[in-house]
Amino acid sequence: CKVPPYVFFFMCCASYRIHSIFVLRLFNDTVAMAILFLAVNLFLEERWSWGCLIFSLAVSVKMNVLLFAPGLLFLLLKRFGLLGCIPKLCICALLQVILGLPFLLVNPVGYLTRSFDLGRQFQFKWTVNWRFLPEEVFQHRAFHTTLLLAHLAGLGLFALHRWHRSRESILALLKDPAERKHPSHPLTVNNILRQALWVCCLNACAQIVFILFSSNFLGVCCSRSLHYQFYVWYFHTLPYLLWCTPTAKLAHMPKVLLLGVIELCWNTYPSTVCSSLSLHICHGLVLLQLWYGTAPLPAPHNPQPGRRPTPLSKKAQ
Repeated sequence: CKVPPYVFFFMCCASYRIHSIFVLRLFNDTVAMAILFLAVNLFLEERWSWGCLIFSLAVSVKMNVLLFAPGLLFLLLKRFGLLGCIPKLCICALLQVILGLPFLLVNPVGYLTRSFDLGRQFQFKWTVNWRFLPEEVFQHRAFHTTLLLAHLAGLGLFALHRWHRSRESILALLKDPAERKHPSHPLTVNNILRQALWVCCLNACAQIVFILFSSNFLGVCCSRSLHYQFYVWYFHTLPYLLWCTPTAKLAHMPKVLLLGVIELCWNTYPSTVCSSLSLHICHGLVLLQLWYGTAPLPAPHNPQPGRRPTPLSKKAQ
């Protein structure tokens, strides 16, 4: 992911809204995301148990971190299989039980119902992303259900066609990694070049970051309401999401312009119909960039009958 250096100026110095959230408002979203990024670093270092522990700690600060959970579950299944990922999930659950024990011992029903209050209503006056809707639609259960279904559909599509990079069925993730089939291909120049290009474009670390960040971004796009402090949920992931795909899909300057428009939408207070629509358009462009910029795994190359594959030269061998 080659992000131009000047982009980091905008990310670190040019966002008034982010400075306000971190320094002036003191929202707990900032603490949760800082802990979450520590967990991502641990995942990149293959320290999965510690990463799951820190991830669960981030969830205990604020539950928006659960937007990363579908991607993390996919990575755990891919790395360890079904049986192997159960201990990692137990680490996450155990920390939640320990931290919630003082409340679970006194009022377990109240603690659980208030922690997972999915029926909570957001105030329309604070919404950043749905200002263009009538308030009756914004508060309607059918609208909330539609967003949930759209979120699940988006996760399913990305899991099947963008996260899953094997020619095997996605159900193969449930198997132990040692038992999965890795189809071999004829040792030809074309196959070697194709595999080398694929490894360079999507190595293991890049895939971990891509899956986690895109999982979170899908959740943000389908959120019932985004308040101003929620900007920090995905602000620091936007440069990666825009530059993790080939530049040919979208040039550098349009990507910087896209970041600028998103920033402008979040700095508009109170939000307007125009700012909300612009934010959705920008989110849609980022999603299109992620979808078309990360092509699915190339189909296996089958040489035509009667035609011998190109042999390797001595230099290539």
